[in-house]
Amino acid sequence: MKLKILLIEDHEQNRYLASFLLEKHGYAVVSAADGRTGIELAQTIKPVLILLDIQLPLMDGYAVARELRRDPALRGIPIIAVTSYAMVGDREKSLAAGCNGYLEKPINPDSFVREIERFLPPKQKGEPHDPSLDSR
Repeated sequence: MKLKILLIEDHEQNRYLASFLLEKHGYAVVSAADGRTGIELAQTIKPVLILLDIQLPLMDGYAVARELRRDPALRGIPIIAVTSYAMVGDREKSLAAGCNGYLEKPINPDSFVREIERFLPPKQKGEPHDPSLDSR
């Protein structure tokens, strides 16, 4: 079964690129275009990782991260801020809100998956098991 990653991102092109890269590496991606929907999906699907834009409509990513951290069932899920906020203090503000990591946009397609996999436990990294390799 593919590991689920929740992507909370309001910009359609950013959702497409991140989803494409993650799915190419064997992950299942569930997307939300706003924070409230993202929180509801996190409670329902229990992803292995949450990628969180900070500039979201209705509720910013800082508020989303704080609310996710208040839920005991979601507290252990890594949250990575993926944002164009790159001013002094923005990383610290994301971490203080409950994020485990911080990536600046635009994302680098060559290193994006590797960068987020650093936040997954070793047994959850990489592509799903390929049975065709068992005979080697």
